[in-house]
Amino acid sequence: MVPRSGRMIGLMLTIALGGLGAGRAATLGVEDTKFTLDGKDTFLLGISYYAAQGASAECVQGDMSAFAYTGINWFRVWATWDMFGDISAVDASGAAREPYLTRLKEIVRAANERGMVVDVTLARGVGIADHVAHLQAVRTLAEALKPWRNVYFDVANERNVKDARYVSLEECGELRDAIKETDPDRLVTASHGGDISREELAEYLRVAKVDFITPHRPRNASSAAQTDAKTQEYLRWMAELGRVAPVHYQEPFRRDYGRWQPELADFVADLRGAIAGGAAGWCLHNGSPRGTGHETQGPRRSFDLSQHCLM
Repeated sequence: MVPRSGRMIGLMLTIALGGLGAGRAATLGVEDTKFTLDGKDTFLLGISYYAAQGASAECVQGDMSAFAYTGINWFRVWATWDMFGDISAVDASGAAREPYLTRLKEIVRAANERGMVVDVTLARGVGIADHVAHLQAVRTLAEALKPWRNVYFDVANERNVKDARYVSLEECGELRDAIKETDPDRLVTASHGGDISREELAEYLRVAKVDFITPHRPRNASSAAQTDAKTQEYLRWMAELGRVAPVHYQEPFRRDYGRWQPELADFVADLRGAIAGGAAGWCLHNGSPRGTGHETQGPRRSFDLSQHCLM
């Protein structure tokens, strides 16, 4: 029996996609501005699953079943996560950290068996303090996950934000190269907080050498209505710059982030806008309430899976 939340998400996605099915395959690729699964153009329809290493094996299996029921074919996991207890798969030096690296591998393997893609994200400042450790971390993960072709890496979450997360585009390029040295066919991105300017976009393609772009669009009541046009703008700019790549919305707005609380219609509009504009993927983002003192109040959703399954 799929919980009511799973049925509601399934209804939302069915409405938005108008019957577009989620592909089932185990090899992720890129073809021009689209993602491919086993060589077939596939829209990546995903969900935040950040604290997956903290979930029980039973929860992971149950959640994946609910994902499949709703048509979800990818989810986002953080290899560095310590919001409600440190479950990072790498330590401060970038070396393997057990049992969490093994848990990450088990999650990737289980997703692979279901034909699902896994976004493995790292963030500077979450355990990883400097570029040397960051380089070692991506090498550790690239080697550990090499057997599975259903994975891509976000090497630096919101790398442009000028706090502990900040990673220069030159460093992103080096992180990308470190992964490609171990696994040349692995897809790599570096996510951006906010909309990307034309000048920044050129640097993502030329300096960071990402395989696709991952802008985290603004989180306000006007955002969903802008997604179609913004996506088309990104694609037009890339064509003018001489290199096209997929536009992937791996972290859009969510509930309990600020004063604005998006409703079902807002999520549907954002997803529809992404599809209409030519984006290659979109995520149903979810997490715990934001703001001083609120992180300990529920629901924590994907940010803490140690006590409850997501679905």
